[in-house]
Amino acid sequence: MGYKSDRTAEDIKRELTVLVRELKDPRVNAEVLTVVRAEVAHDLSFCKAYVSSLEGIESAKAVCKALNGSAKGYIRRELGGRLGLRKTPDLKFIADDSIEKGIAMFKKLYDAEKREEK
Repeated sequence: MGYKSDRTAEDIKRELTVLVRELKDPRVNAEVLTVVRAEVAHDLSFCKAYVSSLEGIESAKAVCKALNGSAKGYIRRELGGRLGLRKTPDLKFIADDSIEKGIAMFKKLYDAEKREEK
C-alpha cells in the first residue's frame, strides 16, 4: 500500500477506537474492546476494521455483529465528519483474537520466568 493509504488507515483506526468507546449500545462493552488494525483499500472505498476483546473471541464476534448492523451508518457518518474525507470508506468490522493470544503468550513467558527462578 501507499503512504496515503497507510496514514489514512491509522487515522481511521484511531477514530474508530474513540467512536466505539462513545457508543451507547448495550451490546458493545467498550472497556474491554479495542480496534487492533484497519486495512483500507487503495482507492479508500472500503475498510476492514479488526476488533479484539479482552473477554475473548466470542465477545468480539458479538460486538462485530452489533457494529456491522445498526451502528455501522452512524459510525461511518461520524468518521467522515471527523476525518474530513471526500469519500468515507464502507466499513466492515471483523473479530480478531490478537489480544487473547497476546495475554496467553505473556502468561507463558511469566510462567517460564517463574520456573527459571526456582
